[in-house]
Amino acid sequence: MKLPGAKAILTAFFCYCSLEATTGLWAGSYLALHKGIHPETAAKWAALFYLGITSGRLICGFITDRLGDKFMVRLGQGLALTGTVLLLVPAGDTLMLMGLMLIGLGCAPVFPSLLHEAPENFGIENSQAIMGVQMASAYVGTTLMPSIFGVVAEHATIGLYPLYLMFFVVIMFIMVERVNKIHERKVN
Repeated sequence: MKLPGAKAILTAFFCYCSLEATTGLWAGSYLALHKGIHPETAAKWAALFYLGITSGRLICGFITDRLGDKFMVRLGQGLALTGTVLLLVPAGDTLMLMGLMLIGLGCAPVFPSLLHEAPENFGIENSQAIMGVQMASAYVGTTLMPSIFGVVAEHATIGLYPLYLMFFVVIMFIMVERVNKIHERKVN
């Protein structure tokens, strides 16, 4: 925890898994309850998020070595942010579906690329330990934040879903950039 950037990267993993789990678990409910889409159709459309992650991870496997982990993480975060914005736009089903797919595509490179960067960011001697703590932080986000959104949706409105997701993308971006700056200072 005392390594420079450790708290930031743990927060980034927490936010990433909060984003992924909340998107996947609440997409169908958001589409049905907030957008008025038939529940069966909403469940099918929610699967587009997972299609985005799956196809994105396949594509990333071929291009990450050429583009680099940092670029892939930034690209993923940008796509995820764009997807959350599209969920907010009241312009019909097509943009909403594209939004879910883009969030999935955006999620695809983030987790594996951040894990792959651990030895570079924290040193080979610390990478095993930091990766274990990163996984723990990720699981905490996966476990807690979808449930917390359920409480938010129940007491406020499920219409906050895109903003809730956007919050995690923005905080994740800030934390990853903080780690990148720390690493750049170490290199220079």
